[in-house]
Amino acid sequence: MDWGAIEGFLGDVSSIVWGPYLLIPLLLGTGLYLTIRLGGLQFIKLVPALRLGIIKRRDAGSEGDISQFQALTTALAATVGTGNIVGVATAIGIGGPGALFWMWVTGLLGMASKYSEAFLGVRFRRTDAAGEKSGGPQVYLERGIRGPLGKVLGLSFAIFAVIACFGIGNMTQGNSIASNVENSWSVPTWVTGIVLTIMTLVVLVGGIKSIGRVTAGFVPVMIVFYVLGSIYILVANIGAVPAAFGQIFHDAFSGTSAVGGFAGSAIMIAVQFGVARGIFSNESGMGSAAIAAAAAQTSHPVRQGLVSMTQTFIDTIIVVTCTGLVIVTTGVWNLVDPSTGEQISAALMTGEAFSHGLPGSWGHWIVTLGLVMFAYSTILGWAYYGERNIERLFGRGAVMPFRILFGLIVYIGCTVQLGVVWNFSDVMNGLMALPNLVGLLILSGLVARETRHYLKHDPKLEASTTEVEGFMDGHPGWEQWKAGELTGALATQAPADEREPARE
Repeated sequence: MDWGAIEGFLGDVSSIVWGPYLLIPLLLGTGLYLTIRLGGLQFIKLVPALRLGIIKRRDAGSEGDISQFQALTTALAATVGTGNIVGVATAIGIGGPGALFWMWVTGLLGMASKYSEAFLGVRFRRTDAAGEKSGGPQVYLERGIRGPLGKVLGLSFAIFAVIACFGIGNMTQGNSIASNVENSWSVPTWVTGIVLTIMTLVVLVGGIKSIGRVTAGFVPVMIVFYVLGSIYILVANIGAVPAAFGQIFHDAFSGTSAVGGFAGSAIMIAVQFGVARGIFSNESGMGSAAIAAAAAQTSHPVRQGLVSMTQTFIDTIIVVTCTGLVIVTTGVWNLVDPSTGEQISAALMTGEAFSHGLPGSWGHWIVTLGLVMFAYSTILGWAYYGERNIERLFGRGAVMPFRILFGLIVYIGCTVQLGVVWNFSDVMNGLMALPNLVGLLILSGLVARETRHYLKHDPKLEASTTEVEGFMDGHPGWEQWKAGELTGALATQAPADEREPARE
């Protein structure tokens, strides 16, 4: 079998799916549409949402499997990954510093998409045979959209998500960890594979509660660790920071040129790679974070939607910005490799920037450890995404075998070359997003209407569970949502008295 030809074919398909004529305008356009429809919700409610998710952390007396904070960190675990290190470098290396501006735009608009899908994930969640909350696009597309269209969209998402979770959420992450550990500390990949497999299995066997506990303790530490290293470099190069911002904003609309890697970078390249890598980093619109949101202990879907929205802010506006500014302020983005005479590769760019900015070997350590932690947390988050979609397709009985299989495949990812898997995973990730984006547009009326109703009564997100039940009593769909009735592997369409018109 000609694996080179297969890899090339999948690369061509991936470039179409993630190109400027399909997913990029659809993702960006959906985010813009939802931003307008929700009245700029992500800007006016960001501070209360951060306070609710990070400081308050849970709605006392509400149903769910994990706290709102744990749902947030589980989703962050899946999204803060190699895209925040290598993906940013790729965008800037090809698109120039202006690509970082378009990553910001994607993140800010994507917050509206992330809010909407998390709202729907909680709004249409159900209780499975094990008594756990189950939701996400595989559920809300079918139960929120009337007729066969919803069933086709929900089933398509579930199939693509299961396939994608073994690639982008498993083998590629394990491969990144093993190769970086081998290059940095000469640890054989098979040793890393065994250790990582055991660690993964121990966490996954405990299910979402175990994943939630690990990510709640692990994710904040890894993000703070990485951000503090970035801040040190930016403070040490404080004189270059204003010029870096100026270059980012200038090049976003004019294009730029770089030494070595390319002769010129037009504005369209900056936009394309900024948007594509921004979406790859924060996953807004892909529907994945809604699966974690559905497990949260929350007194209303709006509340968890707002908490989940902050995930995109943390991922893109904080972590991605740190990586991008370090690359630009240290000047590494157009550094030439003396051995080749060409621009250094994206895989080396972030590490080189941190090594330039920090004394001794600290920069190398931070990037390597950061990539290991980010990639491992992605494995845990995507394991849960895959589990919920396996349950949707084959029932609760398939969940434990899936957890064991998923853990064992980590070893394969650590020990084999994955060029074909990377490209195949990119395609599956893109195909996941398509049915979800269609569903977000169809259900946008429901999201906007329910959001306005809730925020009219609780604009500061300070209402207790009892107060929420008081002003929601008698509202259409409220009693059905609270009931959270049992659902089978292939749930039937929601009863007529539960469904609500998608549009106003």
